[in-house]
Amino acid sequence: MKKGTTIITILAIIIVLVLIGMVGFGYYKKITVKQQNPIVTMEIKDVGIIKLELYPDKAPNTVTNFIKLANNGFYDGLTYHRIVKDFMVQGGDPEGTGSGSPTLNKLNEGDSEEKYAIKGEFVLNNFYDNDIRFEKGVIAMARSDYSQMGLTEEGYNSAGSQFFIMTKDNASLNGSYAAFGKVIDGWDILEKLNNTEVKPAEEEGEEASTPVNAPVISSIRVETNGIDYGTPETVKPFDYTSYMNQLYGGSIQ
Repeated sequence: MKKGTTIITILAIIIVLVLIGMVGFGYYKKITVKQQNPIVTMEIKDVGIIKLELYPDKAPNTVTNFIKLANNGFYDGLTYHRIVKDFMVQGGDPEGTGSGSPTLNKLNEGDSEEKYAIKGEFVLNNFYDNDIRFEKGVIAMARSDYSQMGLTEEGYNSAGSQFFIMTKDNASLNGSYAAFGKVIDGWDILEKLNNTEVKPAEEEGEEASTPVNAPVISSIRVETNGIDYGTPETVKPFDYTSYMNQLYGGSIQ
């Protein structure tokens, strides 16, 4: 073998070994370096800051929806409109009544003011990747419940922007709602929300959950660590009023 050919062969072998090493290192890095989960900074006016970690591997579309709304400023200025002591605190309703929904334009989806919902990522809705248990500090999406009317799927896929944070463990919710993260800092602030004064129930047996002064969300922002989570998949929400009007032929407002 000529000297020139030998040198070329050696160089070729070295290049191949370098390429193999690069591929091997990339694979090693991929399997050993854990992807950082999104971190939420939630500032509540005159109360303080709560930080949460989101779990896109457990509820990917739910996380995407929350990130998109939060970083578009949707939650800024909204309130915690429902607080049940030693159970949960609920916010994120654009109407502040518990019946509000987000619209597509809040996702930067053009100018459409059409309301939307997302599919529920939890076991009862045949989504089995989400095994987050409802412990204190867990954040989940609020949704409607039409099960007494036999409309389970409509209720399961009715979440939009409203969320709640658990202030006490409650295993009865496991698998029934889309949990998607948990508090990692600001537990004292969560406790302050839990102790918010609420108005007495108007009638015996009714829930006392309406705050005297509803805590205001100054802002919610999510650090995604450079990852683009995209835009959530949406569905058309169930129109309860239209359904009841069709069912009874009346005019329900």
